[in-house]
Amino acid sequence: MKSKWMIYGANGYSAQLIAREAKQRGMTPVLAGRNKDKVTALANELGLQAVIVDLSDGQALRESLKEMALVLHCAGPFSATHEPMREACIDTATHYFDITGEIAVFEQAHAQDVDKRAKAAGMMVCPGVGFDVVPTDCLAAKLKQALPSATHLELAYKAAKQLSPGTAKTSVESMGSLCQVRENGQITGIYSKTRQIDFGEGERLAMTIPWGDVSTAYHSTGIKNVAVYVPVHPKTVEKMHKIQKWRWFYGLSFVQNMTKKQIEKKISGPDEAVRKSSPTYLWGQVWDDDGNKRTARFTCPNGYDLTITAPLAIISAVLNEEVKASGSITPSKLMGEDFVWTLPDVTPLEWVED
Repeated sequence: MKSKWMIYGANGYSAQLIAREAKQRGMTPVLAGRNKDKVTALANELGLQAVIVDLSDGQALRESLKEMALVLHCAGPFSATHEPMREACIDTATHYFDITGEIAVFEQAHAQDVDKRAKAAGMMVCPGVGFDVVPTDCLAAKLKQALPSATHLELAYKAAKQLSPGTAKTSVESMGSLCQVRENGQITGIYSKTRQIDFGEGERLAMTIPWGDVSTAYHSTGIKNVAVYVPVHPKTVEKMHKIQKWRWFYGLSFVQNMTKKQIEKKISGPDEAVRKSSPTYLWGQVWDDDGNKRTARFTCPNGYDLTITAPLAIISAVLNEEVKASGSITPSKLMGEDFVWTLPDVTPLEWVED
């Protein structure tokens, strides 16, 4: 098995955190991206190899992957970047991982054609190995295990509001469409709906968002009805409904581009102190047609910190041949439903009486 591996988009917020932690663990990723100055500077600082390659140069990209066992793709928004990297990985039999949370990316990655070609190449396509969607994917799998007859799944998380530039840009893209949920096996757009959720500190109003598990939880559990929520103020619900009514405007290219440029100027991502002081609370519930229900919750580190530990744990397991797979796969299918509880500072799963 090839031993080298690559972080692409290495100069991004999360990618830099991952690269620094990898170096501390004695790992030697190849740092890659199109920004020569930033990628080279980081590689020199960490004493790692740098590769400068643009995703639009398919031949050069494939050449750069020939010696790679796997790629951790970190260049977002993934709606624009995942396909050229994924296709190059399939062509070079290089395992593909990324840290996306975008529903469309997951759906494309799990398409039958991609799955078939990945299996033929003997490599795996496993998007969402960061906070999007490792904790919620494992939670979904545990809930399905507890209630095999489940027909409905709802997940929720409460996290710090400070975002990285990449996450903020992805959020801007979602403003041009309705919220997405899965109904009867199909992903559909709706005006955001609400419910009350108790993360362990009393019930709070929560609103649906287009989170990656709308796609991945179905592929992990087979449950055909999935929605994901976050806690919000009532006025936020009103504001979101107004945005959804004007989604045609927020989806215009010049509006998207202008907003993303403002993000680049104003948002840098949370520092270590903010991350350490802001854990993430997760909740999930399943029920079936007979009224049986199971509810569970737990706490994990800040999403950006988990987006360091989860990918590196998966990469280590793959490189050490502790796990093997081919085709399109989710994190819980690859690593097992208990995977997130093997990571640092994740609390045990608490089952809640309904």
